[in-house]
Amino acid sequence: MQCIVNRRAQFSASHRYWLPEWSEAENIEKFGACSRFPGHGHNYVLFVSLIGKLDKYGMVLNLSDVKQIIQREVISQLDFSHLNDVWVEFRQTLPTTENIARVIWQRLAPYLPLVRVQLFESSELWSDYMGNGMEAYLTISTHFSAAHRLAHPDLSEEKNFEVYGKCARPHGHGHNYHLEVTVKGEIDSRTGMIVDLGALKQAIADYVVEPFDHTFLNKDIPYFAEVVPTAENIALHISNLLRSPIQKLGAELYKVKLIESPNNSCEIYCTESQFNLDTATENQPVLTSLL
Repeated sequence: MQCIVNRRAQFSASHRYWLPEWSEAENIEKFGACSRFPGHGHNYVLFVSLIGKLDKYGMVLNLSDVKQIIQREVISQLDFSHLNDVWVEFRQTLPTTENIARVIWQRLAPYLPLVRVQLFESSELWSDYMGNGMEAYLTISTHFSAAHRLAHPDLSEEKNFEVYGKCARPHGHGHNYHLEVTVKGEIDSRTGMIVDLGALKQAIADYVVEPFDHTFLNKDIPYFAEVVPTAENIALHISNLLRSPIQKLGAELYKVKLIESPNNSCEIYCTESQFNLDTATENQPVLTSLL
């Protein structure tokens, strides 16, 4: 039986986004505050996912050995370093979150059966890399607050309460929604980016956060005048709003995850994924609810 195990590690490091062949104005336009000299730092959190069969001791790998390998090949070299200088790979391709994850994979692959490297730059930005050349995933986390009422316009009040329970109460209720938007793309061989991060954040703000924040979704968002704003329908609508703007930025919308509360979240997969591969198409996103 195949099993995936995950090992967590962390390191603190600084980096700077700056290309010497570009002018100062070009660097500032592309990288913004990240281009400032001498750089800025993060407390990175790393998750390394490994696959294998259970041995007679009930383990995929000896995690003490895994810890030592990650420490030797990655943490001891990156911790309290300036990333641009520490590894030769970062002189060719800037040490963005997605490129750091890619190079960590390359450093660990000779020693460990990797299936994923996930690197958190912060709680609001992280990258996933699965060993597919220059392809990587970048996730932005944000939030908005909104109210809604779950009631289908074609149903009676009695039937709505039967279907939606307390959520059908006439004055609605509110949530602090947590939104994660994951995009997929090719890491640029020089900038290290799969997408312009500033432009991606702006698109999410323009199309979702600003229009949705502090609204009563049923009344303030035209789409939900006739569509019940369940977490699933909200996530689906967000994916439809973001698909084209993200494509124009040169990336592909991969997943939208909406967390309505600690007990209720859902995910829309906008491309083929490990979920329902036989039915996932470009025009039929895959929905998974985690209740």
